[in-house]
Amino acid sequence: MNKITVTKKPEVSYLNHLLAEIKNGLSKQSSPYPLGSEIAIQLQEIRDHALTWVKELEIPTQRDEEWRFTNLSPLLEHRFQAANFVPLEAEAIASLILPEAEHKRIVFVNGIYAPQLSDITEIPEGVFIGNLAQLPEQFQARIPNYLSQQQGNQDVFSTLNTTGLNDVAVLWVEKNKILEDPIHLLFIALPDNLPVINQPRTLIVAETGSSISLIEHYAIAEIIGCSDRVKVQSYFTNAVTEIFLEENAEMKHTRVQRGAGTAFHIGKNAVFQSRNSRYTCHAISLGSQLSRHNLEVYQRGEGTETTLNGLTLIGGEQLADTHSTMMLNHQQGTFNQLHKCIIDDKAHGIFNGKVFVPQTAQFTNANQLSRNLLLSSKGRIDTKPQLEIVADNVKCSHGATVSQLEEDEVFYLRSRGLDEQMSRHLLIDAFAAEILAELPSETLKQVLSRCVSCRTEFS
Repeated sequence: MNKITVTKKPEVSYLNHLLAEIKNGLSKQSSPYPLGSEIAIQLQEIRDHALTWVKELEIPTQRDEEWRFTNLSPLLEHRFQAANFVPLEAEAIASLILPEAEHKRIVFVNGIYAPQLSDITEIPEGVFIGNLAQLPEQFQARIPNYLSQQQGNQDVFSTLNTTGLNDVAVLWVEKNKILEDPIHLLFIALPDNLPVINQPRTLIVAETGSSISLIEHYAIAEIIGCSDRVKVQSYFTNAVTEIFLEENAEMKHTRVQRGAGTAFHIGKNAVFQSRNSRYTCHAISLGSQLSRHNLEVYQRGEGTETTLNGLTLIGGEQLADTHSTMMLNHQQGTFNQLHKCIIDDKAHGIFNGKVFVPQTAQFTNANQLSRNLLLSSKGRIDTKPQLEIVADNVKCSHGATVSQLEEDEVFYLRSRGLDEQMSRHLLIDAFAAEILAELPSETLKQVLSRCVSCRTEFS
């Protein structure tokens, strides 16, 4: 494994190296857009703006409040190179195909669109799914209103993603279109002989009155069993997804992170909700050596409904960090959050959920709960549900629990004829089922339930 030479400020040296590699990767990629086209010019302007910003930023350390529990030193040990697109046979992703979305699937390999692995034969009229180069002309003119226009995008990793912006996954749903079956957006990381970085980018626009269900899935090719037990060359996935819900639009969003056990994953979802829109997110994290999910939701009109459910399932020496931010800026907003962690061995789980309720957000109803299950005395959880309330006519609550399996519950099941292993499995399965039961794909539920069972066998 190649090591980076340590300087007085290794974070600065590291960031400069990543920027150089991203630039090198752009020069090697063939642009999917015609030279001099409006889209190509717009992307160059966005990249240039991000490059200006990123030079003012640094890789965070544990001295930064938002990162004080997350040690990025293992990430800095690897000299990542820009990932190349590598053709894959369909068999390589066979285990990741969801029958419920078999003909509503697009695939990106190392952040680059793979049409030969995608299948959109059942996408109805009024719904576009593909990459930016395929986007119809009537939408292309509106791209500057959305792409990289999110608030709070000046954190170093999302800005780094923007400096390398080239291929973009796009889901665009026209006004009043209802799509009940889930769309599967599959991002495949393909490790190389050397550590590589890939930077997937997604843009989702749901116009007024539309409704969609999306599964955003990060995985490796030819996955067998639980992903974190797969040992390959280290790689780094740095992903950004921007979601815009216009008035009275609805989105049911499932995000699954199943990186290899030697991988690093940092992902950001930025969600913007207009008046009376409804957004539900089920975020499942069980892969990667080190992972962090930044989820930011911004209320842009009154009467929005937001539900955030999360499940982190880790063991070994994995670290998984979830940071969520809910900005309630208007009246009569409803917000509910339930985040669960199952921690085994020496794993470390982190949850920080912030809810801001300023004076303008009267009649807000917000509830936040962090529940954590430690399967090992060596496991660790740092949890911080956080409410900041200025408005005086609201109903808000938050709480956190950290516990182990209850011995009396295990004893009760054993007294009914089950052995200890099966008793523990049932209790852990029930703890996770509250989140998994809400997933839109029965196949995905079964796959992730098997991961829970796998954890039980080794706990």
